[in-house]
Amino acid sequence: MKKRLLYGVVVVALGFNLWIGSNIYFSSAQAGEKDNVYAHIELFMRVLERVRQEYVDGGKLTYQDLIYASLKGMISTLDPHSEFMEPVKYVDLKSDTEGAFGGVGIVVGVRDSGLTVVSPIEDTPAFRAGILAGDRIVKIDGANSERISMTDAISKLRGKPGTDVTVTVARSSWTEPKDIKLTRAEIKVETVKDVNNRREFTVTDAKIGYVRITQFGEHTAEELTDALKKLSKQGMQGLVMDLRNNPGGLLDQAVKVCEMFLPRNQLIVSTEGRSGRMKAETYRASGRNQYPKLDIVVLVNGGSASASEIVSGCLQDLGRAYIMGEQTFGKGSVQSIIPLQDGSALRLTTAKYYTPSHKVIHEKGITPDSIVPMTQDDEEGLFLRRVPGGVDSLDAAQQVKARGARDFQLERAGDFLKGMILYRDRMAKLGTKPEGRVAAHKE
Repeated sequence: MKKRLLYGVVVVALGFNLWIGSNIYFSSAQAGEKDNVYAHIELFMRVLERVRQEYVDGGKLTYQDLIYASLKGMISTLDPHSEFMEPVKYVDLKSDTEGAFGGVGIVVGVRDSGLTVVSPIEDTPAFRAGILAGDRIVKIDGANSERISMTDAISKLRGKPGTDVTVTVARSSWTEPKDIKLTRAEIKVETVKDVNNRREFTVTDAKIGYVRITQFGEHTAEELTDALKKLSKQGMQGLVMDLRNNPGGLLDQAVKVCEMFLPRNQLIVSTEGRSGRMKAETYRASGRNQYPKLDIVVLVNGGSASASEIVSGCLQDLGRAYIMGEQTFGKGSVQSIIPLQDGSALRLTTAKYYTPSHKVIHEKGITPDSIVPMTQDDEEGLFLRRVPGGVDSLDAAQQVKARGARDFQLERAGDFLKGMILYRDRMAKLGTKPEGRVAAHKE
C-alpha cells in the first residue's frame, strides 16, 4: 500500500515537472519568435513592397518616404521625447542650440490649421517690419500656407542671410492681407534677459537683481556671466533667477550655471542609463563659485522642464537657493542626439537625471519650497506684455486686462529676498553670523 502510494506521488511529481518544463520550453520558443529580428525584418520588407505596388497613390512615394515614416512611427512609440529627425529638422535643431541661424526673426505655431506668429524676436527683420504676435501668415512667397507643416514653414522662412522672402500677413484689424518683403539675417537667440525682456540688467533699490533664462542654449552660461557681472557692479545682494516656462536645453550649460554658485567638486547631477557611458555618469562643479554669499530665489512653474529642473533641483538639494512658484513639469530624462549617415538623426532617451540627493526628476518634477500659484489671466497678460506688440494686438478691453496683470510670484520672490538681506544686515551689525543659507528659511 505504502509502495503504491509512493509510486503515485513520484508519477504525479514527474508529470508536474514535465508540464512545467513544456510550458517553459513553449514560452521560450514564443519569446524567441517575438524577438527574431530576421523574421520581423522580412515582414517589414513584405509590407513595404506591398504598399509600393498596391497603394493607390504608391507611385508618388519613394522608399525614403516610407522608411522615414516608419522610423518616425517606431521612435514615437517609445516615449514623448524620443524622435526621428529628417535632415532639415536636424539642421534646425543644431541652429537653435548653437544660438544663431539665418531667418526673419519670428517664432511661429499652427493654430486652427493656420500658420500664426507666436512672437517676433527683437531687432530682427520681422520685428522692424512691424509683424506682431497673433498675425497669421497666409502665404509664403505666394504659396498658400494653409495646413502647412511646421517643418515646411520653418524651412521656407529660414535661409541664407541676405536673401529675400515675402510673407502675406493677415491681421484682425486689417480689411485684407498685406504682402511684407523681408530680407533674411543672422538671428542670434539670446537666452538671458532682464525683467523688461532686454539685456540691460539693473538692481532694485533693495539691491535685488533679476535674470530670466529662456532656454539653455550654447551661450547661456556666457550670457549669464555677463549679466551677473553687471548686477554685481551695482551692489547686488540678492538674485531672482526666473526659469518659468524654460523648456530646458543643453545639459552642459545647466551644469555651468549651477557651478557659478557651488564649491569645487560638488555633485550637481547624475545620470543613469542601460549601457555605455550613460550607465552611470556624474557631473561636478569645476570650482567657479563666484557668488558664495549671494541669496538666490529660483522661480519655476509647470513649464519649467529638463535642464531647468536640473538647476532648480540641484540648488534646492544643496540649500543654495529657495525655490518658489509651482510644481515643475517632470521631464528628467536624457535625450542623446545620434547623427545618421544620410544627414538625419535620432533623438533617443538614453538615461534619467537624478539630483545630488538622488531624487528622480522624471515624471516627478521639483516641488518648490513655497507654492505660489498664478491665475491663467495673469500669466497670459504677462506673456503678452513681454512680447513686442503683444498687448497692442488686443482689443481695448483685453488691453486693460493685460496691462493690469500682476506677477505675484516675482513680487513674493522680491519680498523674500528683502527679508533675507535685512536679516543678514542686522546679524552683521550685532556681530553674529547668520544661521543657515537662504533655503533653510522655509515659509
